Amino acid sequence: MILEVATLNVKAGLSADFEAAFSQAEKIISNMEGYVSHQLKRCIEEDDKYILLVNWETLEAHTIGFRGSVEYEGWKKLLHHFYEPFPIVEHYAELN
Repeated sequence: MILEVATLNVKAGLSADFEAAFSQAEKIISNMEGYVSHQLKRCIEEDDKYILLVNWETLEAHTIGFRGSVEYEGWKKLLHHFYEPFPIVEHYAELN
């Protein structure tokens, strides 16, 4: 299993709108092939900052399957305009 980690810095004052949009967007990602689970957490120390953790069966399920899909266009439309700067996304594997 692969863990996708994205730190999301939302433009100041738009957290409520972002959270509403995310509640729609999570329906998209949770129906993708290779998706396992996700969590969105809000930062305690910094306003308008979140971390998104998504478990995927494989790296390709995220990087090729999801990002290359028609559904990803809907995800982008719902969420990408909230970020400043645009998130860095990293992937982590379990230790053997």
